[in-house]
Amino acid sequence: MTDRTRSILLVAVASAAEHALAPVLKTNGYTLTVTSTLAQALAEIRRAPPALILLDRTWIATAALQRTELPVTIPIIVVQPFDQSCGPDECLTELDAGFDLMFCSPHYRELLAHIRAILRRHNMTSAPPSILRVEGLVMDIARHEVTVGGALVELTPKEFRILHQFLLSPGVVLSRQDLLNRVWGEDYALEEHALDVHIHSLRQKIEADSSKPSFIVTIRGIGYKLQNP
Repeated sequence: MTDRTRSILLVAVASAAEHALAPVLKTNGYTLTVTSTLAQALAEIRRAPPALILLDRTWIATAALQRTELPVTIPIIVVQPFDQSCGPDECLTELDAGFDLMFCSPHYRELLAHIRAILRRHNMTSAPPSILRVEGLVMDIARHEVTVGGALVELTPKEFRILHQFLLSPGVVLSRQDLLNRVWGEDYALEEHALDVHIHSLRQKIEADSSKPSFIVTIRGIGYKLQNP
């Protein structure tokens, strides 16, 4: 599975930027996706939000792009073509427009250092994701919606909170008591059997076959785990 924290989206009008940047980024462990239009970029962001966006400065001028047209939650570095230089005040235009960095140097190591620094700051200050997903199961926290294979699933508030805990820790075994504490609170007295009833109901709503669950699996003697089917 791709590590989203190392995924980068490059938006460029010409292949020169891709040819210059792709080998450097991939060699240093980043996953690169390339698009050439705003529509393609937005579609890619909806499909798999990147950790960072690189914008070819030439493309910005061609598309007359405004910073507000791209998600404010994703940091953006504007890159000047390496065969062109910036004037003394040119870089200020992009910074004043709200972009995180205007990079004018031809030195790749310097760009990589800036990428690492921006991602470190962003990971420290970013809020928890509002959309959580595993395979075809998607939870939109802001909308309080859950879809499976694109179809809306109606969950009770407790079922929603239980599923939320699983999605926050995919692949991690959660004991029954841990789930009870997270969903109902440590001071709430509730038998583990009550949790099992909620899990059974949740499975009926999100699993293709609740008798053979592929999302929420039972770890005998311990609890449950959300797995990637």
